[in-house]
Amino acid sequence: METKTAKLLDGKSLAAKIQQELCAAITKLQPQIGRPPGLAVLMVGDDPASAAYVRGKENACKKVGIASFGKHFPVETTQAELESVIAALNHDERVDGILVQLPLPSHLDAVTLLHQIDPDKDADGLHPINLGRLVRQEPGLRSCTPYGIMRLLREYEIPLQGKQAVVVGRSILVGKPMALMLLEADATVTIAHKSSHDLGAITKNADILITAVGRPGLVTAEMVKTGAVVVDVGMNRVTDADGNSRLVGDVNFDSIKSVAEFLTPVPGGVGPMTVAMLLQNTVNSYSKEL
Repeated sequence: METKTAKLLDGKSLAAKIQQELCAAITKLQPQIGRPPGLAVLMVGDDPASAAYVRGKENACKKVGIASFGKHFPVETTQAELESVIAALNHDERVDGILVQLPLPSHLDAVTLLHQIDPDKDADGLHPINLGRLVRQEPGLRSCTPYGIMRLLREYEIPLQGKQAVVVGRSILVGKPMALMLLEADATVTIAHKSSHDLGAITKNADILITAVGRPGLVTAEMVKTGAVVVDVGMNRVTDADGNSRLVGDVNFDSIKSVAEFLTPVPGGVGPMTVAMLLQNTVNSYSKEL
């Protein structure tokens, strides 16, 4: 008897499709607005992972026709200097999106910097005003990772209305906005976290299971309902006995692929969608000027 294998939710190919759509939208809008959309990514210090992420974002901008106003600051840059740069970008008519690349050096206060960004230029969708708009189901810039997951579910025509959705993780980056977006789509939502008792009993009820905790292999096959949709936000680097490292998610992919109906790969699932929705947010902000 043939073993059933989950269909992959391919974020990489959908992100490429979204980039093509954004490129077409910018080509149409630019003659009316008189300039391309602009995104400013601010990076402090020389964290190699951050530098790679920033390069990826800037390359994606280039592909779709978004101008980059990125700035790279030395590690000793002060809070006041960064706040002054953000204030200038808030008033710069060429800039539609502003993003502070995390993590920041320990002497800087990321939350205070985020609060300085004009909510209508908040490309990451994390400003308290944008989170409040999400709670109230009002238009606003949305948190990129959950926004990308919702777009991925829609692309594969996965119904959410009335479904049992479980979000494992309650971060302000993913877990909380994810739960709110699922609620907005009329799912019945449970949030599980490190203090939840019997995680497997909770996840086993999920028609839609989203994990975002950063613990490799946390969710195993016996914790997943047959036919569930499993979205793995985890990006964990693990090293084997021979010293080879690779990226894995929060779910045990090899065992769950024979239980779930749909499953995101790591890498190539949620990650590319996060960058695509950063571009989408920038273009959403840009097009409001019409």
